[in-house]
Amino acid sequence: MTISLVTAGACALINLWLAFRIGQIRRAHSIFVGDGGDDRLVRRMRAQANFVEYAPFVLILIALIEYSSGTGIALWIAAGLFLIARILHPLGMDGWMPGRMIGTALTLLLLLGLGGYAIALPFLARNPIPDQGVAAPPPAV
Repeated sequence: MTISLVTAGACALINLWLAFRIGQIRRAHSIFVGDGGDDRLVRRMRAQANFVEYAPFVLILIALIEYSSGTGIALWIAAGLFLIARILHPLGMDGWMPGRMIGTALTLLLLLGLGGYAIALPFLARNPIPDQGVAAPPPAV
C-alpha cells in the first residue's frame, strides 16, 4: 500500500509544518494559550484544524481504495492533488485568496470523487475481495 504510506507520511509532515507556523506566531506575540485575539494566529489555527478535519477521511479512502483495487496512476494523482490542495489552503488563509479557494475546492472534489468511487468499487470490481469474516464454529454434538 505504497500510495497510502507515502500520502500518510506527507500528511504528517504537512501537519508538522502547520503546527510550526502556529508556533511562530505564538512565540512572536507571547501567546501561549488560546488565540490572544490575534487574527493571524486564528487563521493559522483554523488552517491546521481544517487539515485535521479532512485529511483522515481522504487518507482512509485512499488506503481502502488501494487495498481493494491496488496501486494505480489515478490514485497517485488523487493523492498528489490532495497534498497540493492541503498546502495551498493554509497559504490562502495567510492572505493569498486563490490558494484558499483552490485548496478548498480541490479537497472537496477529491473527497466527493474518492467517496463516490469507494461506494461504487464493490459493485464494479471484477474480482471482489472475499469477505473474510469470522466463521462460526460447528455446533457441539
